[in-house]
Amino acid sequence: MELTQPHDPGATAPSPRGAPDAYPLDDTQPTPRAPAAPMPEPRPRRHLAILAGVLLGAAVSLALLGPWRTTVLLLGVDRAPQGTLVARSDTMILLTSLPPTAYVGMLSLPRDLWVSVPGVGPARINTAHFYGESMAAGGGPPLAVQTVSEAFGLTIDGYARLTFSGIVEFVDALGGIVIDLPSAMSGYAAGEHRLDGTEALAFVRDRAGSDDFSRMQRAQLFLRAVLRQTANPLTWPRLPIATAALLRSFDSNLPPWEWPRLALAVLRAGPDGIDGRTMTRAMVRPFTTDQGAQVLDPNWESINPVLMEMFGQ
Repeated sequence: MELTQPHDPGATAPSPRGAPDAYPLDDTQPTPRAPAAPMPEPRPRRHLAILAGVLLGAAVSLALLGPWRTTVLLLGVDRAPQGTLVARSDTMILLTSLPPTAYVGMLSLPRDLWVSVPGVGPARINTAHFYGESMAAGGGPPLAVQTVSEAFGLTIDGYARLTFSGIVEFVDALGGIVIDLPSAMSGYAAGEHRLDGTEALAFVRDRAGSDDFSRMQRAQLFLRAVLRQTANPLTWPRLPIATAALLRSFDSNLPPWEWPRLALAVLRAGPDGIDGRTMTRAMVRPFTTDQGAQVLDPNWESINPVLMEMFGQ
């Protein structure tokens, strides 16, 4: 039967349209719903990427803060007149770091220390580099490391060697360094002094009116000044050029990942937080060899407690 709307004279007539072919279901009927789509299975690649990220982060953290000690022998040498590196190491410093404790220590060794050089026999400790380099180019640092390691009973992970001629260009590239002297030395009064590259090299190498113990102290003061200068944000724009200058006179056998560890340890300790020591006169006994050489015999009773404090050995 056809349905009709009651007539309302005041109402506007709607536009005529045809009736639908079929009526919707009664409102009491539930509206059919599409079945829920199944949850997609986790993608193995995504899990692998997350796992790789976690492992990479752990590896970086372990590499930077791993609980193992790194000890490096720092060598400062002069080129021979022929331009080779067949020369004695005028500066020898043991640098050690233990990242979890933010400990960084430096122990300077006197050049005239009388020890046994492997394959050579009793000799000054600074001749190990000379003998090694004489046997083969590049053989100086490994023999120096072996000599110090066996004499002091320490595990040494590698070396870093700098030729003194590179100091001038490096310091000038930094814009100079400020050295804080605890007492008068090398013609400078106590206090702060800004040195350019030539002045810094003369300060480190000065032998007039001083002995090996004074030279060791000046070498450490120089290193602290360099660290303080490189930590200054005003110097950071100069670092790329300074680093390039340094690398031209520098070589090392440490693996690349060790340098961030050392840098982080030094950064955490700060220039003034480094445990810098030199072997003192109480740690050696001066004597003259049968050949008339004036050298220093190690007093191990005084040296060993310091090695235990600084290197745990």
